[in-house]
Amino acid sequence: MTETETGHPGFEETYREQRLALVRLAFLMCGSRDMSEDLVQSAFASAHPRWREIDNHVAYLRRAVVNLAKDGQRKHFRRLRLVPPPDPKQATGIPDIDETWALIQRLPTAQRVVIVLHYYEDLPLVEIANVLDRPASTVRSDLHRALDRLRKELS
Repeated sequence: MTETETGHPGFEETYREQRLALVRLAFLMCGSRDMSEDLVQSAFASAHPRWREIDNHVAYLRRAVVNLAKDGQRKHFRRLRLVPPPDPKQATGIPDIDETWALIQRLPTAQRVVIVLHYYEDLPLVEIANVLDRPASTVRSDLHRALDRLRKELS
């Protein structure tokens, strides 16, 4: 990644290098390819005016994508006054993976975010806490609760 004269990575380079990973994160959060692209574009658009002021661009963008996805889900469910559907579309055609993914989709938002960031994005819990702006102990609790719930559902 090339850097500007101030030592900050360039906006365009960061976009090229991080866009696909952020779209994947958004997709895991919301389940829609179109919405994922929109969320990532919104995250980059919000970062652009303050680019030189942001210390950790990737962490900022991850947090923005997660927050935008959570906000979108809250608005959507408030508007529909429904709970998330229990059976999302088959993603892989592999029954064990699809069953697990369906269960992950039914987790409370906070637990689902931690699962996605930890197991799909390979982030350590401390970094997840930074992305979510929550105490590390809360993130650990969310992870343990989510795993306990998944174990019960899978057995």
